[in-house]
Amino acid sequence: MTIYYVNSATGANTNAGTSEDAPFASFSAVESLKLQPGDSVLLAAGSVFNDQLDLKYSGTVYAPITIGSYGIGDAPVIHSPNDGIHSLYASNIVIENIAISDTSGAAIYAGYVSNWTVRNVEVDHTGLSKSGSITFRTGSNITIENSTINDVNGDGIWIEKINGVTLLNNTVTNAHGTAADAVQLNDSKNIVISGNTFDQTGAVTPKGVLTLVRPVDAVIEGNTIIGGGFGISAQAGTNVAIHDNDISGYGGYSWSYAIGLGDQGDTRNYDISGNYIHDGVWGVSVSAAGTTTYVREGIDIYGNLFDDLTQAALKVDRPASGSFHDNFIASDVTPYSISPSIIAAGTFPVSDNTTIEEGAATLASADSLAVTDDSISLVSDTGLTSPDGLKLSLDKTASDKASAHLDNPLGENGVSDGTLLLRHFGEAAFEKRGLTLGNGDHGLTIEAADLAGPENGNGISHHETAPQPLHHPLADGPIVSILQDDLLH
Repeated sequence: MTIYYVNSATGANTNAGTSEDAPFASFSAVESLKLQPGDSVLLAAGSVFNDQLDLKYSGTVYAPITIGSYGIGDAPVIHSPNDGIHSLYASNIVIENIAISDTSGAAIYAGYVSNWTVRNVEVDHTGLSKSGSITFRTGSNITIENSTINDVNGDGIWIEKINGVTLLNNTVTNAHGTAADAVQLNDSKNIVISGNTFDQTGAVTPKGVLTLVRPVDAVIEGNTIIGGGFGISAQAGTNVAIHDNDISGYGGYSWSYAIGLGDQGDTRNYDISGNYIHDGVWGVSVSAAGTTTYVREGIDIYGNLFDDLTQAALKVDRPASGSFHDNFIASDVTPYSISPSIIAAGTFPVSDNTTIEEGAATLASADSLAVTDDSISLVSDTGLTSPDGLKLSLDKTASDKASAHLDNPLGENGVSDGTLLLRHFGEAAFEKRGLTLGNGDHGLTIEAADLAGPENGNGISHHETAPQPLHHPLADGPIVSILQDDLLH
């Protein structure tokens, strides 16, 4: 396993390249090597490379070939008149801690590959002559994580015919072009898309944010999806779960939707739940552009929150079977628009949906959490612990609103009796996941004035406090909610 160093400022291609003191100067020296499994090519911080890096050799699963960086300073940057990094048939590759910008082609293009990981990579202003950002075609086990992609021509991420796709904690902003989405996956399976922010608010494109065509076994969860002509288009899929996403700001067309399915092929087994869908046109749309007959079955839509939509929370205008139940819908949003023939057939029943106002009134009477004007206090059984394991004694009450405790409203205050303090936290959002709750009843009382909000300028909004407010656990588990301004969070 050999480490090769490349420094565009101080290196020379006549050097051995195996130490920081004698680095290579350019990629041509690297490409003359036959890289072996476990080898690394490290680019010096602050270096700028004006050519394409071709990867021709493969690592192994346990000894991948790594392209990374060394030194202190700005990430090394690849500019290129072609692609930034280009590879065909080379597998078991890790690309990390570099930047790619102002390329004529793709930032990264790889075809017929497996076991690639792209992490902590910054991509900006790529695809100057042809569409291109991060592209993988035909292969398996592709992971892109903790990377940023901004202001590119074409799809921010394009993936086609890949078995095993993981997109985790990335940010894609403003992918431009007549056919550009922030992310598009075609004919792929075993997909996880989680914890990302995809924002097309400033994109020049007639398309949307996240597109999946014929996905199989896909989970799309915990993402923030903003702007575009649509939020998530998941057409012709099988076994697709769309959970706990915040989808907003989409529009521009009479048909614009937060989540769309039912076109381009048969649709089977969709679980759409816990999403916060707001500031758009339609909510969930089961529809198609033409009259082609497709199978649309097993579509379960529940536990979502719909707010500030110009059209209905649900649209079903093509034959389909499924259900729409236990959702919360703002009183000024039309609950559903379903074709009369589908209603008559009884294949897509609607039941037990509630307006936000009704839900607040009903659940506030049953839940143990309420806002008062008295104090901040915490009462718990032995099942309540802080994230670091601090445990309250039975029915212990603790209170403190003397100072700010940002980011995590729970914490020890240097006391020895195990008292857990809930503090006034200013601009920080109340993060429900900050508590670990066991079974039992838990009471939490919060002074209304201590909840930051528009009235005091700290700007906590419904979006910030509860993007997934109504995806409750099972009835036999603990339930915690916040009632503020007649809205149940």
